[in-house]
Amino acid sequence: MTGTITRRTRLVVLACAVLAVAAALLVWWRAAEGTANTSTPDNRSVEAGFSRDMAVHHQQAVEMSFIVRDRTDDEGVRTLAYDVINTQANQRGMLLGRLDSWGLPKSSGQAPMTWMGHGSMYEAKDGSLMPGMATNAQLDQLREAKGEDAEILYLRLMTAHHKGGVDMARGAVDMADDDKLVRLARTMVDGQRAEIDLMADMLAQRGAKAGQ
Repeated sequence: MTGTITRRTRLVVLACAVLAVAAALLVWWRAAEGTANTSTPDNRSVEAGFSRDMAVHHQQAVEMSFIVRDRTDDEGVRTLAYDVINTQANQRGMLLGRLDSWGLPKSSGQAPMTWMGHGSMYEAKDGSLMPGMATNAQLDQLREAKGEDAEILYLRLMTAHHKGGVDMARGAVDMADDDKLVRLARTMVDGQRAEIDLMADMLAQRGAKAGQ
């Protein structure tokens, strides 16, 4: 019983922390409009490439979270899914808004990850356009799964998804010049690393591991 309460408390704390960080970041983002670097990134810049790619990456995380929300009654998994939906939908809006502020299109003919120098290193397949993204077949499996099977599959897919996202966000932190975008990318790294640790615990509780 104590272990259950501890896990539930940890989930509640994580949910509150995620919402607080998201709210604070949104307030800062709006307050800082127009105060970032005076130079405007061009269409082939790190800033533009990261914003486009991460917006696509985030959209799939939101999709997976909506799917699992309807496939399980587990309070912990549903809370995590809600946090992913809330956080990544907000961040996606910020990324697209940044592109608007630069007067740049939301899509490009460049291959994903080109801004990282990895445009030809990842072989996109079956809807998995970037590292960590689930394939269409995996999404179909998630839609068909129920209960604990759905929980484990979601946690594994989202762990891989977050790891790919963290690598991308670190790339933006290292290479981007736009202050607002760098700060947002750092927030992504910190938030997704915390959720990776949480998901490892949740998988262990179900007798599973991320890579299986």
